[in-house]
Amino acid sequence: MTLLEASGVTVRYGGVTAVDSVDFEVAAGSVSGVIGPNGAGKSTFMDALSGRRRLDGGKVLFDGEDITRRSPRWRRLRGISRSFQQTSVFPAMTVRAQLELVARRTRERNLDVVIDALALRQYLDDRCDSISYGDQRRVDIGMALVGHPQVVILDEPGAGLTAAESTRMLDHVRELCNEWNVAAVLVEHDVDAVFRVCDHVTVLALGKILASGEPKAVRKDPRVVEAYLGSAA
Repeated sequence: MTLLEASGVTVRYGGVTAVDSVDFEVAAGSVSGVIGPNGAGKSTFMDALSGRRRLDGGKVLFDGEDITRRSPRWRRLRGISRSFQQTSVFPAMTVRAQLELVARRTRERNLDVVIDALALRQYLDDRCDSISYGDQRRVDIGMALVGHPQVVILDEPGAGLTAAESTRMLDHVRELCNEWNVAAVLVEHDVDAVFRVCDHVTVLALGKILASGEPKAVRKDPRVVEAYLGSAA
Protein backbone atom coordinates (compact mmCIF):
# COMPACT_ATOMS: atom_id res chain seq x y z
CA MET A 1 0.00 0.00 0.00
CA THR A 2 1.38 3.41 -0.98
CA LEU A 3 1.70 5.69 2.05
CA LEU A 4 3.53 8.71 0.68
CA GLU A 5 3.20 9.87 -2.91
CA ALA A 6 4.64 12.82 -4.79
CA SER A 7 3.04 13.78 -8.09
CA GLY A 8 4.70 16.28 -10.41
CA VAL A 9 6.56 17.92 -7.52
CA THR A 10 8.37 21.06 -8.66
CA VAL A 11 10.45 23.50 -6.58
CA ARG A 12 12.10 26.64 -7.93
CA TYR A 13 14.63 29.07 -6.49
CA GLY A 14 14.13 32.19 -8.56
CA GLY A 15 14.88 31.18 -12.12
CA VAL A 16 16.47 27.85 -11.12
CA THR A 17 14.33 24.72 -11.04
CA ALA A 18 15.78 22.56 -8.26
CA VAL A 19 13.15 19.81 -8.51
CA ASP A 20 11.41 19.32 -11.84
CA SER A 21 8.10 17.42 -12.04
CA VAL A 22 9.17 14.49 -9.87
CA ASP A 23 6.83 11.54 -9.31
CA PHE A 24 7.65 9.29 -6.37
CA GLU A 25 5.98 6.89 -3.99
CA VAL A 26 6.88 4.71 -1.02
CA ALA A 27 4.94 1.84 0.50
CA ALA A 28 4.59 0.65 4.09
CA GLY A 29 7.49 -1.50 5.25
CA SER A 30 9.70 -0.58 2.32
CA VAL A 31 12.86 1.49 1.94
CA SER A 32 13.10 3.80 -1.07
CA GLY A 33 16.46 5.34 -1.88
CA VAL A 34 17.09 8.67 -3.60
CA ILE A 35 20.57 9.17 -5.00
CA GLY A 36 22.31 11.46 -7.45
CA PRO A 37 25.31 13.76 -7.85
CA ASN A 38 25.75 16.95 -5.83
CA GLY A 39 23.20 19.55 -6.92
CA ALA A 40 20.75 16.92 -8.12
CA GLY A 41 17.97 18.30 -5.91
CA LYS A 42 17.86 15.49 -3.36
CA SER A 43 17.69 17.54 -0.16
CA THR A 44 15.26 20.01 -1.73
CA PHE A 45 13.02 17.09 -2.66
CA MET A 46 13.20 15.83 0.95
CA ASP A 47 12.21 19.34 2.09
CA ALA A 48 9.24 19.17 -0.27
CA LEU A 49 8.11 15.80 1.10
CA SER A 50 8.46 16.91 4.73
CA GLY A 51 6.74 20.27 4.23
CA ARG A 52 9.80 22.46 4.76
CA ARG A 53 9.68 23.78 1.21
CA ARG A 54 6.64 25.23 -0.57
CA LEU A 55 5.89 23.58 -3.90
CA ASP A 56 5.77 25.53 -7.15
CA GLY A 57 3.93 22.68 -8.80
CA GLY A 58 2.55 19.22 -8.10
CA LYS A 59 1.25 17.74 -4.86
CA VAL A 60 2.10 15.39 -2.02
CA LEU A 61 -0.33 12.75 -0.74
CA PHE A 62 -0.16 10.91 2.57
CA ASP A 63 -2.32 7.81 2.83
CA GLY A 64 -4.40 9.22 -0.01
CA GLU A 65 -4.87 12.67 1.56
CA ASP A 66 -3.53 15.81 -0.12
CA ILE A 67 -1.08 17.31 2.40
CA THR A 68 0.69 19.69 -0.01
CA ARG A 69 -0.06 22.74 2.13
CA ARG A 70 0.36 21.08 5.51
CA SER A 71 3.15 22.27 7.81
CA PRO A 72 6.14 20.16 8.94
CA ARG A 73 4.67 20.07 12.46
CA TRP A 74 1.32 18.80 11.19
CA ARG A 75 3.08 16.10 9.18
CA ARG A 76 5.23 15.06 12.15
CA LEU A 77 2.24 14.70 14.44
CA ARG A 78 0.32 12.76 11.79
CA GLY A 79 3.12 10.30 11.09
CA ILE A 80 5.82 11.75 8.80
CA SER A 81 9.18 12.39 10.47
CA ARG A 82 12.57 13.46 9.21
CA SER A 83 16.23 13.42 10.20
CA PHE A 84 18.82 15.71 8.62
CA GLN A 85 22.34 15.55 7.20
CA GLN A 86 23.69 17.11 10.40
CA THR A 87 22.57 15.72 13.73
CA SER A 88 19.87 17.78 15.42
CA VAL A 89 20.83 16.74 18.95
CA PHE A 90 21.46 19.35 21.64
CA PRO A 91 25.01 18.79 22.93
CA ALA A 92 24.33 19.87 26.53
CA MET A 93 21.22 17.69 26.95
CA THR A 94 21.26 14.06 27.98
CA VAL A 95 20.07 11.39 25.59
CA ARG A 96 17.14 10.69 27.91
CA ALA A 97 16.06 14.35 28.05
CA GLN A 98 16.07 14.69 24.27
CA LEU A 99 14.10 11.52 23.66
CA GLU A 100 11.59 12.42 26.37
CA LEU A 101 11.14 15.89 24.91
CA VAL A 102 10.21 14.44 21.51
CA ALA A 103 8.04 11.81 23.20
CA ARG A 104 5.96 14.51 24.92
CA ARG A 105 5.46 16.36 21.66
CA THR A 106 4.47 13.25 19.73
CA ARG A 107 2.52 11.66 22.61
CA GLU A 108 4.72 8.59 22.55
CA ARG A 109 3.65 6.26 25.36
CA ASN A 110 6.24 3.52 24.92
CA LEU A 111 9.59 5.24 24.57
CA ASP A 112 11.39 2.11 25.78
CA VAL A 113 10.68 0.42 22.47
CA VAL A 114 12.66 3.05 20.57
CA ILE A 115 15.43 3.12 23.19
CA ASP A 116 15.92 -0.63 23.01
CA ALA A 117 15.54 -0.85 19.23
CA LEU A 118 18.49 1.53 18.78
CA ALA A 119 20.49 0.19 21.76
CA LEU A 120 20.52 3.59 23.49
CA ARG A 121 19.79 2.53 27.07
CA GLN A 122 23.43 2.62 28.19
CA TYR A 123 23.70 6.26 27.04
CA LEU A 124 20.48 7.64 28.53
CA ASP A 125 22.18 9.66 31.26
CA ASP A 126 25.08 10.83 29.08
CA ARG A 127 25.20 14.29 27.55
CA CYS A 128 25.15 14.10 23.78
CA ASP A 129 28.49 15.89 23.50
CA SER A 130 30.09 13.08 25.51
CA ILE A 131 29.13 10.20 23.20
CA SER A 132 30.58 9.30 19.82
CA TYR A 133 29.31 10.83 16.60
CA GLY A 134 27.99 7.45 15.51
CA ASP A 135 25.96 7.19 18.71
CA GLN A 136 24.71 10.75 18.18
CA ARG A 137 23.46 9.66 14.77
CA ARG A 138 21.54 6.83 16.43
CA VAL A 139 20.02 9.28 18.90
CA ASP A 140 19.00 11.46 15.95
CA ILE A 141 17.34 8.55 14.17
CA GLY A 142 15.77 7.52 17.48
CA MET A 143 14.15 10.95 17.77
CA ALA A 144 12.80 10.55 14.24
CA LEU A 145 11.27 7.20 15.22
CA VAL A 146 9.69 8.41 18.48
CA GLY A 147 5.93 8.49 18.06
CA HIS A 148 6.11 5.51 15.70
CA PRO A 149 5.71 7.47 12.45
CA GLN A 150 4.37 5.73 9.40
CA VAL A 151 6.96 7.40 7.16
CA VAL A 152 10.49 8.40 8.12
CA ILE A 153 12.67 10.54 5.84
CA LEU A 154 16.38 10.07 6.45
CA ASP A 155 18.69 12.61 4.82
CA GLU A 156 22.16 11.03 4.75
CA PRO A 157 21.98 9.05 8.02
CA GLY A 158 25.50 7.75 7.34
CA ALA A 159 27.05 11.22 7.04
CA GLY A 160 30.26 11.49 9.07
CA LEU A 161 30.38 7.78 9.82
CA THR A 162 32.99 5.28 8.73
CA ALA A 163 32.03 2.84 5.99
CA ALA A 164 31.52 0.08 8.57
CA GLU A 165 29.41 2.33 10.83
CA SER A 166 27.32 3.46 7.86
CA THR A 167 26.72 -0.14 6.83
CA ARG A 168 25.56 -1.11 10.32
CA MET A 169 23.35 1.96 10.55
CA LEU A 170 21.58 1.37 7.25
CA ASP A 171 21.16 -2.35 7.87
CA HIS A 172 19.54 -1.47 11.19
CA VAL A 173 17.18 0.98 9.47
CA ARG A 174 16.21 -1.78 7.05
CA GLU A 175 15.44 -4.16 9.91
CA LEU A 176 13.36 -1.60 11.78
CA CYS A 177 11.31 -0.77 8.69
CA ASN A 178 10.50 -4.43 8.21
CA GLU A 179 9.72 -5.02 11.88
CA TRP A 180 7.63 -1.89 12.45
CA ASN A 181 6.10 -1.69 8.95
CA VAL A 182 7.54 1.82 8.54
CA ALA A 183 8.03 3.35 5.10
CA ALA A 184 11.45 4.97 4.76
CA VAL A 185 12.83 7.44 2.25
CA LEU A 186 16.61 7.37 2.29
CA VAL A 187 19.04 9.88 0.79
CA GLU A 188 22.60 8.61 1.03
CA HIS A 189 25.95 9.03 -0.72
CA ASP A 190 26.99 5.45 0.10
CA VAL A 191 25.78 4.04 -3.20
CA ASP A 192 26.64 0.43 -2.42
CA ALA A 193 24.63 0.60 0.81
CA VAL A 194 21.65 2.14 -0.97
CA PHE A 195 21.54 -0.60 -3.58
CA ARG A 196 21.88 -3.23 -0.86
CA VAL A 197 19.18 -2.08 1.59
CA CYS A 198 16.61 -0.35 -0.63
CA ASP A 199 13.61 -1.95 -2.32
CA HIS A 200 13.38 0.87 -4.85
CA VAL A 201 15.93 3.44 -6.04
CA THR A 202 15.32 6.78 -7.74
CA VAL A 203 18.20 8.66 -9.35
CA LEU A 204 17.93 12.44 -9.65
CA ALA A 205 20.06 14.60 -11.95
CA LEU A 206 19.57 18.35 -12.24
CA GLY A 207 16.24 18.05 -10.48
CA LYS A 208 14.78 15.45 -12.82
CA ILE A 209 14.36 11.70 -12.52
CA LEU A 210 17.09 9.98 -14.48
CA ALA A 211 15.98 6.46 -13.60
CA SER A 212 13.70 4.77 -11.09
CA GLY A 213 12.99 1.15 -10.26
CA GLU A 214 14.40 -1.96 -8.63
CA PRO A 215 18.03 -1.55 -7.49
CA LYS A 216 19.55 -4.10 -9.90
CA ALA A 217 17.86 -2.54 -12.91
CA VAL A 218 18.76 1.02 -11.92
CA ARG A 219 22.38 0.10 -11.26
CA LYS A 220 22.71 -1.29 -14.79
CA ASP A 221 20.91 1.59 -16.50
CA PRO A 222 23.41 3.10 -18.99
CA ARG A 223 22.20 6.62 -18.25
CA VAL A 224 22.87 6.17 -14.55
CA VAL A 225 26.27 4.62 -15.14
CA GLU A 226 27.30 7.45 -17.44
CA ALA A 227 25.94 10.32 -15.38
CA TYR A 228 26.61 9.17 -11.85
CA LEU A 229 27.99 5.73 -11.10
CA GLY A 230 30.82 5.49 -13.62
CA SER A 231 33.28 2.78 -12.73
CA ALA A 232 31.55 2.27 -9.35
CA ALA A 233 28.75 0.41 -11.15
